[in-house]
Amino acid sequence: MPPEPRFPVTVIVPTYRRPERLAHCLAALSRQTLAPAQVIVTVRDDDPDSAAVATRFAGALPLEVAVVAVPGVVAAINRGIDQAQGDIVAITDDDAAPHPDWVERIEAWYHADERVGGVGGRDHVFHDGVPETGAARDVGRLQWFGRVIGNHHIGTGAARDVDVLKGANWSFRLSAIGALRLNTRLRGDGAQVQNELDFSLRMRRRGWRLVYDPSVAVDHFPSTRHDIDRRGAAGFHPRAKENAAFNDTLALMAHFGPVHRAVFAAWALLIGTSEFPGLAQGLRLALLRRDRHAAAKLRATLRGRVAGFRDGRKTDERETPA
Repeated sequence: MPPEPRFPVTVIVPTYRRPERLAHCLAALSRQTLAPAQVIVTVRDDDPDSAAVATRFAGALPLEVAVVAVPGVVAAINRGIDQAQGDIVAITDDDAAPHPDWVERIEAWYHADERVGGVGGRDHVFHDGVPETGAARDVGRLQWFGRVIGNHHIGTGAARDVDVLKGANWSFRLSAIGALRLNTRLRGDGAQVQNELDFSLRMRRRGWRLVYDPSVAVDHFPSTRHDIDRRGAAGFHPRAKENAAFNDTLALMAHFGPVHRAVFAAWALLIGTSEFPGLAQGLRLALLRRDRHAAAKLRATLRGRVAGFRDGRKTDERETPA
């Protein structure tokens, strides 16, 4: 029996002012066991160095450079999706290097079940050349009261259905996406944290399966973000925390029905997490962890939460909340 025909895969790489990392990513894509049918590098109009790096790989890859003027990863990925021609759209970060069988493993999943709308996998995180260690079976799950469990970077075991994929390593069936795009209401001028949560939950509400397979892997070298959310490079920034809390809240308010919204609001404000502290977690950060930014993190999170609760009630999505 002849093998099934391959689905053409478009790879999107949003980038901004990390030309050396971009070169590493594109070199990894040029070594794939199943060559992508199209590679779209989305660059900002004020980042000629990244555009020049992408152009150098035009001979090794079916590469296109898409220039965007709007800041943020949301606009960059949306532009890539608009330009995608493959049946499958795979997205990775410019500071990631997909393993050689990344495209091949992604493509195979979409033959397995026509209900699969999205596939992602593990991003092996490296800090100064040293990989993070750990093993988790609970990955990409939304708990009923609103806590999101990530662990995509340390997921182990068999492939499983999840609620949320991670933006360093995710893919979608183009026909499942349809007219859907990343949410332009999300705040931020760069990373626009929690964009994956929002988009994944919207796909789940449409009835699509999202699969996390640890063998669909990339090496991830988290690099400086050239906006106020600079991760560990420049410490805590209250506006970045507020934006992230807003985005998290907006995504969950759109996903939950009225009862779950009330439960989520109570949990988020009174308890929360170390990343997005409510009152209890704020006290824990201050008293047990001796975090000198504890009070500022709590204030910023609460500002983002309140704004997200307000704007979340105004959602104009056509999907009915779960």
